[in-house]
Amino acid sequence: MLAVILALIVAFFAGMEGILDQFQFHQPIIACSLIGLVTGHPVEGLLLGGQLQIIALGWMNIGAAVAPDAALASVASAILVCMKGSSVSNGIALAIPLAVAGQVLTILVRSITVGLAHGADAQAKKGSFRGVEVMHITALMLQGLRIALPAALIMAVPSSAVMSALNAIPDVITKGLAVAGGFIVAVGYAMVINMMATPQIWPFFFLGFALAAVSELNLIAMGVIGLVIALVYLQLSPQFNKNSNNGGGSSNGGDPIDDILNDY
Repeated sequence: MLAVILALIVAFFAGMEGILDQFQFHQPIIACSLIGLVTGHPVEGLLLGGQLQIIALGWMNIGAAVAPDAALASVASAILVCMKGSSVSNGIALAIPLAVAGQVLTILVRSITVGLAHGADAQAKKGSFRGVEVMHITALMLQGLRIALPAALIMAVPSSAVMSALNAIPDVITKGLAVAGGFIVAVGYAMVINMMATPQIWPFFFLGFALAAVSELNLIAMGVIGLVIALVYLQLSPQFNKNSNNGGGSSNGGDPIDDILNDY
């Protein structure tokens, strides 16, 4: 019973964080890990969250377009894996349709909150700060219930019914969704690279792939190497040297590696 309550609390906060973006509880790596932790299956939750996080890199709101809901996909799939006995692969395959369903729910809730925003305006005209706070908190609570209620429904359904429904899904659908998830991963990486790509960063990008091929290096070693390279890069930066040496850095203002080559 305690695990159910804690899972609902995680689901509620994940729903609110889908709007707040303060503590990132709606991100798969966090939401799935928390669900796994409170249900006693931290390994499964972390594995599911890590793989869903890669897929969710391609989900972002652009303008008025609302992206698939990572919060519902994370919480619902984590409940299915950690509480209903589904496999991680099935959880990943089901995350995409769950995200689409969450997209519909978040559009519905956002449409409802338009009326609450007008109510807050009315309270502001009356000079009621408390009324404005109530309207804003109500809108935020609706976002939390948007995830908590479906999570409670999934937990209320017997495990046998859930497993029967999962087993009834044809392989062509689950495998197709898994392939689609792979495409979304590529799109997510492409969007991240598109935002970060500069001529100075490309060498480090390819260096990361080369180091990843070394089997003796685990993720901790890769992280340490990346941190060391970043620190060295900052120390060679002319802006860093200018701040450290009171104007004694290079005046070229370009890439620090180019500045070193120019000195020779």
